[in-house]
Amino acid sequence: MTVQTLRANEQTSVVEDVRGYLAAQEKKTLLRFLTCGSVDDGKSTLIGRLLYDTKLIFEDQLATLEKDSRKHGTNGADVDFALLVDGLEAEREQGITIDVAYRFFATPKRKFIVADTPGHEQYTRNMATGASTADLAIVLVDARRGILKQTRRHSIIASLLGIRHIVLAVNKIDLVGFSPDVFSQIIADYRDFAVGLGFSSVVAIPLSARHGDNVITRSKRTPWYAGPSLLEHLETIVVDGRDNDRPFRFPVQYVNRPNLDFRGFAGTVASGSVAAGDEIVVANSGRSSRIKRIVTLAGDLPVAVAGQAVTLVLEDELDVSRGNILAAPDARPHVADQFAAKLVWFDERPLSPGRSYILRTATDQASAAVSALKARVEIHDLGETEASSLLMNEVGLVEISTQTPIAFDSFHDNRATGAFVLIDRLTNATVAAGMIQNPLRRAENIHWHAIEIDRQARAAQKQQRAKVLWFTGLSGSGKSTIANLIDKKLNSTGRHTFVLDGDNLRHGLNRDLGFTQTDRAENIRRVAEVAKLMADAGLIVLVSFISPFRAERQMARELIGDEEFVEIFVDTPFEECAARDPKGLYKRALAGEIRDFTGVDSPYESPEIADIHLATLGKTPEELVEQVEIWLREKDVASEQYDSGGGI
Repeated sequence: MTVQTLRANEQTSVVEDVRGYLAAQEKKTLLRFLTCGSVDDGKSTLIGRLLYDTKLIFEDQLATLEKDSRKHGTNGADVDFALLVDGLEAEREQGITIDVAYRFFATPKRKFIVADTPGHEQYTRNMATGASTADLAIVLVDARRGILKQTRRHSIIASLLGIRHIVLAVNKIDLVGFSPDVFSQIIADYRDFAVGLGFSSVVAIPLSARHGDNVITRSKRTPWYAGPSLLEHLETIVVDGRDNDRPFRFPVQYVNRPNLDFRGFAGTVASGSVAAGDEIVVANSGRSSRIKRIVTLAGDLPVAVAGQAVTLVLEDELDVSRGNILAAPDARPHVADQFAAKLVWFDERPLSPGRSYILRTATDQASAAVSALKARVEIHDLGETEASSLLMNEVGLVEISTQTPIAFDSFHDNRATGAFVLIDRLTNATVAAGMIQNPLRRAENIHWHAIEIDRQARAAQKQQRAKVLWFTGLSGSGKSTIANLIDKKLNSTGRHTFVLDGDNLRHGLNRDLGFTQTDRAENIRRVAEVAKLMADAGLIVLVSFISPFRAERQMARELIGDEEFVEIFVDTPFEECAARDPKGLYKRALAGEIRDFTGVDSPYESPEIADIHLATLGKTPEELVEQVEIWLREKDVASEQYDSGGGI
């Protein structure tokens, strides 16, 4: 046998070994889990110990770890395993976990993806991120301190996010002398608390993550403990894998149109399965078709199951876009614009019911508001109490209203299509995570009635364009004065107009509202709805409202339509408005007689880029009106909308 033949055989053997290894890895089940709990309970140390004892640390990583332990470690001369996952410099300096650290490892029996989540209250949102895809949660408890508030909070969030299996890891058992009594008391306390959380299993294990007791193998220092080690339990636990048994759901992430001959819908099968030839329905529209092809890079598939990323080609040309859900026709998701949900609030600013946010699901988004806060869930006993707002890290039962209907399932039935987040419109920060409970079918006999004569047709009948001129500014800035002057000019040229004034509407439509942030948000929502109806009737609507918050003005713009909405900032400094004080309100507010007064003890958020910016100092109302006229003509609004013989 020649040398070349030997080398060829060796290469063939290596290739076969690699293929065999990859095939064996593919057959292993995957368990996603997270570590959570209070600060300094040892979450990062536990993961580091798991990686070290399963011999999944390379030599250079171990050398770096030993070096970092001398610089940042908290275990004296010993290796600090927490540094394997606490990678951020800020984390190492403070000895805490800030971000979510994901690690992959495998044993001969199973593959794992573990998320190390922070314990500090201010980073609870990161814990929720890690929990959103996990099958199991390791809740660590310091044996010296027992069950803490953050232990309860993380357990509640794990339950809300659909985790049904808990490992109660009683860590630092060595620091209480490996006491079985301490261990038993912590188990009893946790089970009493968690009885209403719906966990399928709660397995308690005494641990010393620093020294490795009961992490990989059972420790001789806990002879009174007869259960499995942590790794033994993780390798053998059977988690709920019902995704393949649930109805077919396919959230469309991308419309794939590389050429005129191909149009497919790319995404990941969220649940169930689908085969070529199966009938499907577009949840939002109700239109149906059949699967023509299931396309992947490796070729077409006969069947796609939950977890597979594929491109589906339909037999018919349907209107399908990102955010739509393709579903089984005999088991469709809900489609509604109102639903009940559980909400975990993340923002430092309290939840303000009525305020407009962006609601995002797996692939879809819509403008939304918390229409009602039904109750706050108390962390200590899971009781429900009345609340007017939610503070950071609090959990509440809410009702959500979206501007357009969305497709969804109950979170209990399908985590992928039953979860959402709320996004602040201005900062793009995630302010809450939500789990949908059920649609609110307050009036199942109410449906949209198609109107054949639209906004443009009604405006054309009046020989004008429908517009909403939205005047915003501080009280006393001159909004109403300018709006009235423009209204008179429009009326004199035969235009059809109407003025919606903030004070006037508070005598009628909005008489039940106060001046809290929640009431202000509802005030603007109502007037925006009225202005939209008037614009739909073809009118030119002049809205004169302080409307102090950018988010609410943006909500109005989206509701009415960007083409019809014109934001006009009547920019008068606070000092000038207070000096004018036409209604005596500033004097009373500054004296403390009026609360929540804009500019005094309630903020005014100036438009960042208004359509029209009216700086009023040194100008007469007539000059400001002329500035509006000029802008409208430059934007080619006046050419068709206004009569050249009468000014505006």
